[in-house]
Amino acid sequence: MRYKFEDITINSTEKKKPTPADKDVYLGLEHLDPGSLEVTRFGSDVAPIGEKLIMKKGDVLFGKRRAYQKKVAIAPFDGIFSAHGMVLRPNEAVVDGGFFPLFISSDYFLDAAIKISVGSLSPTINWRDLKELTFELPPLEEQRRLAGILWAGIETRNAYNELLTRTEKLVKSQFVEMFGNKDKYAQSTVESVCTRIVGGGTPSKSKPEYYTGEIPWVTPKDMKSSFIIDSIDHITDEAVENSTVKLIPEQSVLMVIRSGILKHSLPVAINTVPVTVNQDMKAFIVGDKITSEFLMYTFEARKNDLLSNVRAVTADNIEFEIIRKMMISLPPLDLQHRFADFVRAADKSKFTALQQARRTKEIEHLQREVAICLSR
Repeated sequence: MRYKFEDITINSTEKKKPTPADKDVYLGLEHLDPGSLEVTRFGSDVAPIGEKLIMKKGDVLFGKRRAYQKKVAIAPFDGIFSAHGMVLRPNEAVVDGGFFPLFISSDYFLDAAIKISVGSLSPTINWRDLKELTFELPPLEEQRRLAGILWAGIETRNAYNELLTRTEKLVKSQFVEMFGNKDKYAQSTVESVCTRIVGGGTPSKSKPEYYTGEIPWVTPKDMKSSFIIDSIDHITDEAVENSTVKLIPEQSVLMVIRSGILKHSLPVAINTVPVTVNQDMKAFIVGDKITSEFLMYTFEARKNDLLSNVRAVTADNIEFEIIRKMMISLPPLDLQHRFADFVRAADKSKFTALQQARRTKEIEHLQREVAICLSR
């Protein structure tokens, strides 16, 4: 049957002015990841300013501002949510509670919602327009059957992601065990152990032919694991020759130094093939005193120190001078190489898990869209 959106969902608009205690249970749009219903980070250093929406555990959170980012998540606890979003609850006379978040996160719903966004700089969806949209929904029993199939796929993907997380924790633990006593080693600055530190650039967007090559062009959105498998965009040799972009050799350490993600994370990775990077990143090309693996996990171990120096200019950024002059340990190379071997062995497991998680996510997305399409 076909229903108006206001008949499918309850749009909860209850608000409150945050208190200091609310800072630990605050979710903003920056905490939501496109394509993931799971919330993995939350909270604010201080009580958020202005009225926020009250959310209950299990509510579906929808980012109505810049909805093209397709941010939908399930509230993991009772708390407060950004007023730039919506707190949605299912009308269970029409839609199954397990099917509802899958429906809201589907392209079927999101593409229709995005089309009614208003505004140019920060397009936003208004409830008065959204509530009038109509959607086809299958009978409740069919919704429950489809939800069971789709959630099984999500659980499989989550299991692979958990394997990735555990493997990464194991590597970090090994780093601390081997190099935790930094006072026993000589010290040096980051810039002195690198043969070069390379900035990035962006080939002219007015020349689309520059983006038809085979050289990976890495940007912050590609920095999702500790090793770069590939990038979304690829550029040509001509693009490198005619822009500020530089070709970076494999086994360099890549770091995001300017991005909104620096509020909660410091993306660092080693490239497994020659790449180029954009202007929001730096590449550290190591010399003969240090391995790439040791430098990357040194940055990871010092993450909190580096993120404490994030400054907001046109975007959040880490002052590069602080990174260049940062003092780091120089353990014996044989010890560094032993750690590098451990990292590479772990990376093989991570690579397999990451590929499986991506494949599962693609299948899950396809199943979701087909299931919702066939049910109409």
